[in-house]
Amino acid sequence: MAQRRFRRKTEHYFDYSLLFIILFMTGFGLVMIYSASAYDAALQMDNETYYLTHQAFAAVLGIVGMFVVSRIPYHFWEHFAVLGYGVSMLLILLVLTPLGIEANGARRWLNLGISVQPAEIAKLAMILFLSSMICKMGRNVRTGKGFWIILAMAMPHCLLVWRVTDNMSSAIIIFGIAFLMLFVATPDYKRFMLLGALAAVGGGLRIYVIARAATAEDSGFRVARILAWLDPEAYASGRGFQTLQALYAIGSGGIFGKGLGQSIQKLSYLPEQQNDMIFAIICEELGLFGGIAVILIFVLLIWRLMVIANNAADLFGALLVVGVMGHIAIQVILNIAVVTNTIPNTGISLPFISYGGSSVMFLLLEMGLVMSVARGIRLKDV
Repeated sequence: MAQRRFRRKTEHYFDYSLLFIILFMTGFGLVMIYSASAYDAALQMDNETYYLTHQAFAAVLGIVGMFVVSRIPYHFWEHFAVLGYGVSMLLILLVLTPLGIEANGARRWLNLGISVQPAEIAKLAMILFLSSMICKMGRNVRTGKGFWIILAMAMPHCLLVWRVTDNMSSAIIIFGIAFLMLFVATPDYKRFMLLGALAAVGGGLRIYVIARAATAEDSGFRVARILAWLDPEAYASGRGFQTLQALYAIGSGGIFGKGLGQSIQKLSYLPEQQNDMIFAIICEELGLFGGIAVILIFVLLIWRLMVIANNAADLFGALLVVGVMGHIAIQVILNIAVVTNTIPNTGISLPFISYGGSSVMFLLLEMGLVMSVARGIRLKDV
């Protein structure tokens, strides 16, 4: 009897519901990528499964990596936090060398035998690095000096991703991850309220000034995107084209959609339909019901991550999970906001569902870290 009680006290936790959500989202993503991309792939690549096979290969690698990482104690990775931080910055700079790959007018990928996007590595590196630094700083992170030191540590990654790869959306996500991790580690919320207010006022003033511009054609592409966001119909043949096509897809889907594989907008009308705009295809084929179901699944995923973070064995593990949670939550919110024209158009994928080998692979590795933290939770004897 005493031996059974001892075994129960040392029993480790495993979150099967989290695993189910991860595998379901990855599988659902493969189905939607095939549905959204088969037509264009057949026309351009003469192979309707081109995007599906590439994504499936990355997903399989990611799932294997996830299970391997989940079996490694998460404190092992703390030793490589600084090294990972430096290597990720180096990989971003390598985009400027002949190893860099340009696609769709953007140079954001590296040819390392397989195509890799350094921004995805930078997100994982930032989570590991800040988790380690916040733990090492201890209570000093609560001081004004500690607060600004942590934010300053995040800025090199943000600036490199933004300026070198011209990927502002990834820079925003990286900064958002750092901001959320610092928010969790710091009990004084006045600084966050002040920064949020300054950002809101600055963004509002910027939009007001841009709204007074004459035309999108006379301005830079980011200014043009904001003008097209404010009035997409006025720029229907230019910057507003993708947004309008996405809204047409969402509107035409109705409550229950046209049926899986029956989208019209994917027939060369909606650009990047298998990538940034896949949520619009989901709404067109599966309707408002399907769109809300996807959002609810992400809510369930965030909830499970919150449960693991709250019960983590130590601060380092909790911060790792908070960083992953912030990454997924920010990216989901931004992607859906872009597709529904709630914010200006910017290239950002929907986690686990959009096409992108680097994205799904490193997201699954992050899930492996989360599962490793979950394994460190010890079940109490009841």
